[in-house]
Amino acid sequence: MTRKAAIAYRDIAGSAIAALRAQRLRSALTASSMGAAVAAVVLVASVAATGSDFVIAQIEGVGSNLVYAYYEAGGNVSASEADYIQLSDVHAVRARLGRLAAAVVGVTTSWDSIAVDGRPMQIRILGSSEAYRAVRNLEVHAGRFLQGSDLESRAKVCLVTPELASRLFGAGGDAVGRSLEIHGLEFRVVGEFSERVETFGQSEVSENSVLVPYTVLRYFQEVERVDPLYVSVSSHDRVEDAAQIVRETLEARHRPGSLYRVDTLSSVLTTARRILFAMSLAMVLVASITLAVSGVFIMNMMLIGVSERTAEIGIRRAVGATREEIRLQFLFEAIALAVAGGGCGALLGAGIPWAVSQAWPDLPVRLPMAWVALAMILAATAGALFGLLPATRASKLDPVEALRHD
Repeated sequence: MTRKAAIAYRDIAGSAIAALRAQRLRSALTASSMGAAVAAVVLVASVAATGSDFVIAQIEGVGSNLVYAYYEAGGNVSASEADYIQLSDVHAVRARLGRLAAAVVGVTTSWDSIAVDGRPMQIRILGSSEAYRAVRNLEVHAGRFLQGSDLESRAKVCLVTPELASRLFGAGGDAVGRSLEIHGLEFRVVGEFSERVETFGQSEVSENSVLVPYTVLRYFQEVERVDPLYVSVSSHDRVEDAAQIVRETLEARHRPGSLYRVDTLSSVLTTARRILFAMSLAMVLVASITLAVSGVFIMNMMLIGVSERTAEIGIRRAVGATREEIRLQFLFEAIALAVAGGGCGALLGAGIPWAVSQAWPDLPVRLPMAWVALAMILAATAGALFGLLPATRASKLDPVEALRHD
């Protein structure tokens, strides 16, 4: 760019700014429309990102790098014919994976009926080991979790969910140290546990669940059945490799034709991320319609300005201003209004999530800066596109007719 061209562009920008200052109220109202549009886009993007993070955190809270397997057969397979996963399979998978697995556990299940306020209630009894807590990311609210010594000694200890503890021992009562009869034997409650995130009944842990050492529960099962088998993989990048090893190990140890479902949390997360991204994109695109509406408002106000400034345009043309300079001045005015309003809107849209995060620190509010930058780019683009018509119309005014306007 030559020095002469730079001076010309500077003069055009100065003329545009002076024209906007001459109509402060109109300029402020026009810019505010774009500010509101950008703020809406930024807020919607923040809400979408925060919601997506929450959903992903809920899924990840089920367990770390999780692989889970269970026996899958048709309804016409009897219990005697079923080829269930067994505790020996858990040991075999653990040996096969080696250091690839941070932990491998199996969960066995039984049911029993206990009396609550004189009424029988079905409870779900889970049998597992001390590694179950880490694999499933369980939370201990009171007391302790299962220990290796409990499994070795076949100790009659158990953990109960807070909901079951409240039903058995009263709201606010301390369940630790109390006794609970399961399958005719007295178990001592050593803790209260629950899932760290709500799975809405989609896992083996329910509100009325009791956890005991699997070395004890196995004696109360007519058929040994591990359902499911969990593997916590030591590396996120090796989850699929671990799943393949689990599948091969189970198929090799059981008769041909037995069906075993082996899934990973990674596949669930990938699907969830795709769905959430699509939903977030749709929300932001819908909000972006306000940018187009604001652009139309800027165009209308600029067209009104062209008609009001016809004499001014005629004088500028008479003193030597070219059509291109007139076009650039009005185009610059439209872009300046859009950028100024968009900048204020971006600050407002970013300020509200920040204020919310300060007021509620536990709320994981996230502001995607990429969407903020995109909103600003779209605002400037809308200003240029919708300002092109008024700028072109202004540049095409006949200077003689423009001077005769008043």
